Formats: sequence, structure tokens, C-alpha cells
Amino acid sequence: MTPGFADPVADSQACFRTILDVMARPGHVRSVSGITAPAPLCDAAAAVLLTLLDHETPLWLDPEAEAARPWIAFHTGAPHGASFAMALSLPDLTRFPAGTDEMPETSATIIVQVASLTAGRAYRLEGPGLRQPAVVRIAGLPDDFASIWQRNHALFPRGIDLILCAGNTLTALPRSVSVTKA
Repeated sequence: MTPGFADPVADSQACFRTILDVMARPGHVRSVSGITAPAPLCDAAAAVLLTLLDHETPLWLDPEAEAARPWIAFHTGAPHGASFAMALSLPDLTRFPAGTDEMPETSATIIVQVASLTAGRAYRLEGPGLRQPAVVRIAGLPDDFASIWQRNHALFPRGIDLILCAGNTLTALPRSVSVTKA
């Protein structure tokens, strides 16, 4: 069993600030440190899990990531459920709660591990948190991701939020942001 954060308080606080920053500034890529993830998780995905989960926060875990379940359970105590999801590839977003018009905050946040946040297909982002459109490159999303995201974005204020992780880097795509191929 590998340890969690090297400095649990300082590292989780720093990671929380990073998550808030990437949610507020969609497509902005930031890095995390202070953790060595268990296989098959990358460091950023493990840091996000340690930061956002606890014994009251349900997690759906991709069957391909089952090897990390004991580590996640030991460090977070998260029960099985779908407030958060950890996936090694983009799952079917319609499988997860999208919230309601009265309570959009009950939607799921999906942490998706991708190959790269600096190479790959270019996507144009527009919406809250962006003064002007931004372009982000992501390797590891399905070819039809832009249309998948358009369907999710159309649900706003309901919908799924994504936190994308690669290596020790992460970015976010909140449901409020529109995504098209660049």
C-alpha cells in the first residue's frame, strides 16, 4: 500500500486550491505534487480522489481501475455510489446523475484519466471563467467527444462536470462550458 500525500494537510489544501482554479478557469492546465499514485491511477487522479473523497462521499470506480480500490478505500473510506466517478476512459455520461433543475449540485463529477493535456485533439472552450475562447489539447477522449459534450452542456444548469487528469496535471470542463473541435 503506497502512502497518500507526503504532507496530508498541506498537499490536500494545495490540491483543493488547484481543483478550484481549474474549475473556475476551464481548460487551464495545472500540476499537483506530493503523491505517488497506485497503478493504474496517475498522480493527478489520485490527488483529486484524496482531496475530494471521504467516508460520506460515494465513488463509482471504473472496473478497469479496480486494482486501486483498496488504496482508495484505505485513504478515503469512500462508499460505492456516484457522487464522484473515477474512470480510465470517458464513460457514458448518461449513466451518472445529472442533477435536477431544482438541485443541479446533485450531479456527478467524473474524474477521467487521459493520455495527455498538452498534445492530442484541439478543443475550443467558451463560457463562464473564460474572457475569450480558449483552446486545450487533449489526447485520450473519444473522437465524438465534442458532440457528447454538447449534449451534456445542453442540460445546463444540470449536467456532468469533468476533471481531466494526465500524469501530474489536471484541467476541468464544468458543465457550463461549451466545447467544440478547434
